[in-house]
Amino acid sequence: MNEDKKAPKRIAQTLINSLKGGVVPRTGLPYITVGRKNEIEALLHDVDIVAEGGASFRFIVGKYGSGKSFLLQTIRNYVMDKGFIVADADLSPERRLQGTKGQGLATYRELIGNLSTKTKPEGGAITLLLDRWINNIQTDCIEKNGVLPGSKELLDEVDKKIYTVIAGLSEMVHGFEFGSLLSKYYHAYIDGDDETKMKIVRWFRGEYSRKTDAKEALGVNIIITDEDWYEYLKLFAMFFRLAGYSGMMIMVDELVNIYKIPNAVTRQYNYEKMLTMYNDTLQGKAKYLGIIMGATPQTLEDKRRGIYSYEALRSRLSEGKFSKPGMRDLLSPVIRLEALTPEEMLVLCEKLSDMHAGLYGYKNTLSDSDIGDFISLEYSRIGATENITPREVIRDFIELLDLLYQNPALRINELLESSDFSFAKSEAVSDNSGENFVEFTL
Repeated sequence: MNEDKKAPKRIAQTLINSLKGGVVPRTGLPYITVGRKNEIEALLHDVDIVAEGGASFRFIVGKYGSGKSFLLQTIRNYVMDKGFIVADADLSPERRLQGTKGQGLATYRELIGNLSTKTKPEGGAITLLLDRWINNIQTDCIEKNGVLPGSKELLDEVDKKIYTVIAGLSEMVHGFEFGSLLSKYYHAYIDGDDETKMKIVRWFRGEYSRKTDAKEALGVNIIITDEDWYEYLKLFAMFFRLAGYSGMMIMVDELVNIYKIPNAVTRQYNYEKMLTMYNDTLQGKAKYLGIIMGATPQTLEDKRRGIYSYEALRSRLSEGKFSKPGMRDLLSPVIRLEALTPEEMLVLCEKLSDMHAGLYGYKNTLSDSDIGDFISLEYSRIGATENITPREVIRDFIELLDLLYQNPALRINELLESSDFSFAKSEAVSDNSGENFVEFTL
């Protein structure tokens, strides 16, 4: 059995419950991470580029339950430790990249609502980030210039520093307005004007739907809209860098919800927005910004509805003639998740059996050969080599551990050989288009 450091019971409980429900936990991933070494290294190379002032864009492509969300979460935790700000969102029918009813803005709001740092990993960090930025500037001015706290000299020095930040943003689209609101926030902070601070935070969150409301509340004649929300993410990335962080990573999962849009024109608008983001990062128009998107193979490759239906993206993303399963180019924009090997699944199950025993306080009696028998059974299914996913194997194994714990007289072989033992089925929504729906264009 593996001799890794044991997970605390609180973490173990979260991990076991999340995995049993087919959900990726937000904490404790290092305790159960196996495989994916090459994919993680490729993504961490991007992180270094972003920290040096570059930008990156990657698609992580894999079947439901193959580990896309797990990989995203692993990278999320790593980059927060490296001083990055992370924003993540799952797309849905109400959240897209572009829409006629505010769906793009809804995605922006979700991303800003989920802003996370190492000290606030659960999200909602925007107010904390703004306040900490001001505190850091004040501390810096006091230490370097010897001005006294609360003095007019300190206010003047901080104003100069803030002006430098605003000047760094003003060359970007909407940078002047963004910078002026940062300045307003600082003065509201100094004056103890919590109401104005809250109005500015609401503006940054994209909660003003009419320009007249923003003008009345803050004196700015501009709001964040469905058309330009991505420009503000670029501004935030630059601002966070100027505020002392390494950069910003954006993670967008469930691109299948764009694939499922019934209207072809609306889908194309979404793919067009995706192309804009892709081009910006690769052409150097964005700085200190990394974007990772998660998709299923069909969402990417379907030439009728998928990302490849948009020729400009297909020509940029399609694989060359030399890539093949087992030998993928991990420096390309698309990272395809290969299935975990039976050996890697064996190591994962060993970790889970130790964790389960520690959580419920019993002696782990499963041997390596017992777990090997379970893995052999899982991979003996018809088509398992191609189609089996870690999610299915994990859910089956945790069910097995639960049954053995609740029935101490049972032997694992009795369960595995029993006709009552059924394999877990993925409960994820399929990305197959409905057979009863036909798409047509007038």
